[in-house]
Amino acid sequence: MALGVPSTPLTFAAHALGVAVLVLVLVWSLHFRGGFAWEATNKNLIFNLHPFLMVLGLIILGGEAIISYKSLPLRKEVKKLVHLVLHAIALALGIVGICAAFKNHNESGIANLYSLHSWIGIGVISLYGIQWIYGFLVFFYPKGSPGLRSDSIPWHVILGLLIYVLAVGNATLGFLEKLTFLESSGLEKFGSEAFLVNFTALVTIVFGVFVIFSVISQAPVEDDHSYSEI
Repeated sequence: MALGVPSTPLTFAAHALGVAVLVLVLVWSLHFRGGFAWEATNKNLIFNLHPFLMVLGLIILGGEAIISYKSLPLRKEVKKLVHLVLHAIALALGIVGICAAFKNHNESGIANLYSLHSWIGIGVISLYGIQWIYGFLVFFYPKGSPGLRSDSIPWHVILGLLIYVLAVGNATLGFLEKLTFLESSGLEKFGSEAFLVNFTALVTIVFGVFVIFSVISQAPVEDDHSYSEI
């Protein structure tokens, strides 16, 4: 059942919030944490790739892929391709982001997969990959039968939103975990960086909320924008 509000203002708000989240993460990573590197003596620069790539991939591009059916005034086949490609890029960035975390831990002598954040993260990226592969095979190529596609659509949408909610929730858990580590190492609890990290987590949650609202809102032209067109 769709919300009794049009999707257009909600998708515009989601786009703006997505840009805001990306800017906030970049400010944190570049201004406060020193930037990015794949090879560096300062291993923190390697880790900085992790939150940036996870947020850009699974949260922002993943969210944009989800709302593409409501936000793009295009033919259904074009929207389906955009949806598929954005999710593929999001998945690839997520995998690289997780690799960056493992690389940082391995080169710094830190144990892997010891936290709830890491456990949920592995689960989310695995489910994301399975969801993408299933969607590709059933809805894109070689395509399932019309009956299979029709039966799969509700589950594809519901599971996709569930995975996205888990991703957003785990991102906020990651912000909390990193900030806790920084504060235990001497970062001022009421300083500008701590405020920025907490505010970034809040904006990330709001972005996720607007993504969900966009999905369940009324499309400008229902027959052209709904997931039933897959």
